[in-house]
Amino acid sequence: MIPHSIEKLFSAALAIESGSAVDAGELGFMARAMTLCTLPHSKPKEQEFVRKNGDYTLSMLAPKAIGLPYGTIPRLLLAWISTEAVRTKSRTLLLGDSLSHFLKELGLSRSGGTRGDITRFKDQLQRLFACTISCHYHGKGHDAGMGFMIADGYDLWWHPQNPDQAGLWESTLTLSEKFFNEITTAPIPIDMRALKALKRSPLALDVYLWLTFRTGYIKTQTAITWEQLQMQFGAEYGLKKNFKAAFTDALRKVKVVYSGADITAINAGIILKPGSTSIPKKSKTLLTG
Repeated sequence: MIPHSIEKLFSAALAIESGSAVDAGELGFMARAMTLCTLPHSKPKEQEFVRKNGDYTLSMLAPKAIGLPYGTIPRLLLAWISTEAVRTKSRTLLLGDSLSHFLKELGLSRSGGTRGDITRFKDQLQRLFACTISCHYHGKGHDAGMGFMIADGYDLWWHPQNPDQAGLWESTLTLSEKFFNEITTAPIPIDMRALKALKRSPLALDVYLWLTFRTGYIKTQTAITWEQLQMQFGAEYGLKKNFKAAFTDALRKVKVVYSGADITAINAGIILKPGSTSIPKKSKTLLTG
């Protein structure tokens, strides 16, 4: 019997093959800075988090009382934020007049309780908007850096106990100028159907986002070691063999919904070849102009 999670991936793959993301109203975008390196997968014990991708380093610092964002929800939230910023060309985003509507936009359920999506969403939203993010590039003859927060402020008029109830005013989010510029200057086009299908695995989400970005510019076959991948995607997995097993499993899921990726796992790491991007370049111009 095929596991339910894999069956859902095949259903998503059929929908993706049958029509473009533009035609399905599922064209999305992600900020480049959050694609090169990614957020924690599980709850961090420390208030600072660092990941490296070659010469690029992403650092995150959180208030002790709140903690760092982690897991799938902040990734889905960042994708929604990036997509809306590109679509509206505005720093102030409208989040809808009910929590239920917004959860549906992210592909989440309206379940409550300690482990329900409503509780997890509120917690991760607070964590994401409270942390400070720094991006640094240190290469031969070139050093660059930028620090920012995701949002300057947000105003929510939602009722967690009654998620279908509309608030007195519409909820809004105002992005920081630096993050807004990062999103809109060079957004990475993605298929939101793929993201929603992979939403239970933060590593699978990261691999999909990275692959559709990397495939967009790679010109020749490239070898990447497991050590390099672990620094980028999952230093917290500990032993290399544990990360290798997790990455291989995530890659297997991603390739179901992103058939254009030409990537093969080998003993030393992966071989990435030029392939087709998840979103054709002409589709990107429909929103970005």
